[in-house]
Amino acid sequence: MIFNPEKCSIPDERMKPFIDPDEIWNHLKEQKATPERVREIIARSVAKNRLTLAETAVLINADDPALIEEIKEGARTLKEKVYGNRIVLFAPLYIGNKCTNNCTYCGFRATNKEAKRKTLADQEIIKEVEALEDNGQKRLILVYGEHPQYDAEYIAHTTRLVYSVKKGAGEIRRVNINAAPLDIEGFRTVKEAGIGTYQVFQETYHPEAYSWYHLGGKKSDYNYRLTSLDRAQEAGVDDVGIGALFGLYDWRFEVMALVRHTNHFEACYGVGPHTISFPRIQEASMLKMDGKYMVSDEEFVRLIAILRLAVPYTGLILTARETARVRKEVMRFGVSQIDGGTKLELGSYSETQNQEQDLNKEQFKVNDDRSLNEIMDELLDEKYLPSFCTACYRLNRTGEHFMEFSVPGFIKRFCTPNAILTLAEYLEDYAPPETAKKGWDAIEENLQELGNSKQVQDIRNRLERIKGGTRDLYY
Repeated sequence: MIFNPEKCSIPDERMKPFIDPDEIWNHLKEQKATPERVREIIARSVAKNRLTLAETAVLINADDPALIEEIKEGARTLKEKVYGNRIVLFAPLYIGNKCTNNCTYCGFRATNKEAKRKTLADQEIIKEVEALEDNGQKRLILVYGEHPQYDAEYIAHTTRLVYSVKKGAGEIRRVNINAAPLDIEGFRTVKEAGIGTYQVFQETYHPEAYSWYHLGGKKSDYNYRLTSLDRAQEAGVDDVGIGALFGLYDWRFEVMALVRHTNHFEACYGVGPHTISFPRIQEASMLKMDGKYMVSDEEFVRLIAILRLAVPYTGLILTARETARVRKEVMRFGVSQIDGGTKLELGSYSETQNQEQDLNKEQFKVNDDRSLNEIMDELLDEKYLPSFCTACYRLNRTGEHFMEFSVPGFIKRFCTPNAILTLAEYLEDYAPPETAKKGWDAIEENLQELGNSKQVQDIRNRLERIKGGTRDLYY
């Protein structure tokens, strides 16, 4: 079964499985990583060309330390060209952890009798959102176990509820979703609620390996999950996120499969995924793993750099599963979004005192438990531009429209100004004095880099309006 993009013009063909393990392994076996070929491919990517599966295999096969450093440097250069120095921030909010699946790597799996099950009531959701707003969050991803209670109507209801919560200057401007695959009508229902990105991670793209870990529940159906975001596209949800859980199978195969998934979307729907995530397995309640495919820190940096080069215009998400040290290291090589101030225990954001992590109440261990402001401080120290921007979603720059702006490289015209404006809001409303000083210094530095254009003067005028109390200004 070799993927045939010509069949994508036929609706029934679009939603058929598109991963051929033999095709992927053949590329990895056949593609040679000569220095000349590796450098040629890096140059193509830095020129903002998406890589083919064969070209991605060449980068994966480049084992020479000097070539690996060139790949990393290429990824750093490409990130700066496409995304500038901005890092978009968000927070996860777990709504419910009931689950009917039996996935051996997950603390919420149905057979884990130690897991403490909970679904937040509406008033509890409101309290959690208020607490997140009090910290300055503007972007959330709502996370649900895979359970009949968390159907499309419930996801739509909780999405609307989150959007309705306003406290002081706080509001949530973008609600993304990480939940079970839906049918086409279900995706239409959640789209009407105004969701942002809908994430479904395949976990592992290797069909046989998938069966090793998914022992029961609807998630054990590999093909249904693989084609889930095709149903989203058919329903008009053109802003989707894919991902693999690294540590379940060979990382080289998973990187190739993520690129194949991207190819599939672009061939069939004219747009790639909005984001790719690459979490690594972390400690979880009653974890049952042999560790055979665990990914080292060095391999982790390498695979992120390769993904950045392979898919120049796709957002790469790095989560608080990773330690602060690892996050600081890998952000340089292609990451565009991170979470901050993360808590996974249901109802924990509104707790007045810090609680020790209880893995029986959480899906996995959080290894970067710093507050949002601590992460803001580090980002500013490292010369990143923290952003809470939601403008593209709210101005309908999603799907094909997003690609129209981002592929030619024009997105920086919008991203840097909007990052500056959302950072200014945070500094005015939530930051302690030391962070505020760093932040305003960073804003001035970034304005200087933009030059003396008419737009820069307009940004300065908007910043004065923000200082005067106006909020939610964007391009």
